[in-house]
Amino acid sequence: MQPWIISLLYQLTNHRNFKDPFFTPFEVAIDCHTLPQQFRLMLDDDPHPLCRIAATQLQQHLHSQQEWYHNFGLSDDQMEIIGKMFGVLVVETSQNEIGYLAAFSGKLAGGNHHAKFVPPVYDLLAPNSFLNNGMSALTQLNQQIKDLKETKAAPEQINRLKAIRKNHSVALQKEIFEHYHFLNQAGEEKSLNEIFKTAAYKNPPAGAGECAGPKLLQYAFKHKLKPLALAEFWWGQSPKSATWKHGHFYACCKEKCAPILVHMLVGMANKAE
Repeated sequence: MQPWIISLLYQLTNHRNFKDPFFTPFEVAIDCHTLPQQFRLMLDDDPHPLCRIAATQLQQHLHSQQEWYHNFGLSDDQMEIIGKMFGVLVVETSQNEIGYLAAFSGKLAGGNHHAKFVPPVYDLLAPNSFLNNGMSALTQLNQQIKDLKETKAAPEQINRLKAIRKNHSVALQKEIFEHYHFLNQAGEEKSLNEIFKTAAYKNPPAGAGECAGPKLLQYAFKHKLKPLALAEFWWGQSPKSATWKHGHFYACCKEKCAPILVHMLVGMANKAE
């Protein structure tokens, strides 16, 4: 689905008569399951039963959908395998409907926008964004440094350009984090830089703000959906440097997500599974 279509659907969700395109009803009866009385944030590998049902339903979609292709390493194609963390957030609408939202961490199939998945908190892939311009400048600096090395220019010239490149890279990363703003239930908004500064971190880690859990809570808060329970699972082969296993559930990561969730869950009764 094209990003502009997703954007249009996203805007139309504010219309009270329009069905939220990212809210997915359960396909099976859930009457036998008790709704959480407090928000359930999974801190181990045992999600709430409704999250398991939502995850199974989402995994069936991953198997059957034909809109995009992403090599999870589950077929014979062994080139460019990238497993992915997915999240499900069980929510209640203002009409007392129970269903779930779905999200993926980072990009999926090279993009940020796909049907059934909530949009990113900030779209770094948007055309003509400051990031594209900033990366172009970095590419030019890299080429200048390479050319100077090949012509055996004086080390002082090369070192000067390297210092410019480093400063530009640091400033660009800081600007990226400043564009990510997260809500909590009270409507309070903070940027990633503010959140991690409060948590006594020097700087947010790379990729902060792109994980599935914060994406899901952000969408729920913006669209007045009541979060009930959150769970994340890994889909596909594990990277060589990680121990994630296909289909297993995992708690939200501490390095990138914990400070964000501390802010987002302010004022919410919260019980860990």
